[in-house]
Amino acid sequence: MTLSFAPERIETWPLAKLQPYAKNAKVHGPDQVAKIAASMAEFGWTVPCLVGEDGELIAGHGRVLAATQLGLTEAPVIVLGHLTEAQRRAYRIADNKLTELSSWDEALLSAELQDLLADDYDLSLVGFSDGELDKLLAYVAEDDGEEG
Repeated sequence: MTLSFAPERIETWPLAKLQPYAKNAKVHGPDQVAKIAASMAEFGWTVPCLVGEDGELIAGHGRVLAATQLGLTEAPVIVLGHLTEAQRRAYRIADNKLTELSSWDEALLSAELQDLLADDYDLSLVGFSDGELDKLLAYVAEDDGEEG
């Protein structure tokens, strides 16, 4: 099996050239877009958008919305010209759904958050709500009764 991987093909395109997919089933609400924008402001644009040769977005709709909110005018993109139209539609769904199939190791996550908090890092940048953070920071391992 030969897989396509071409990091040298990352290009910079004007945001105006990127066209959202009209039937994108993933909804990006204002709160999520604001969190993506905050993440991009802190960490940079770490994941390029995936586009067809025609500029239609395959993945990265939320990042484009966040970039617009930040006042950016360009985006890193990878053109996936090897995909058929059916593959583009299927990949949009798979790219979003496959991330939902994982779970968190709450003990490790809690420890990582505790360490970031000890470093005085702004935990609002990791994407969890205040309520979720409170719960995770108070996590008590079930098997040993110790926090953390």
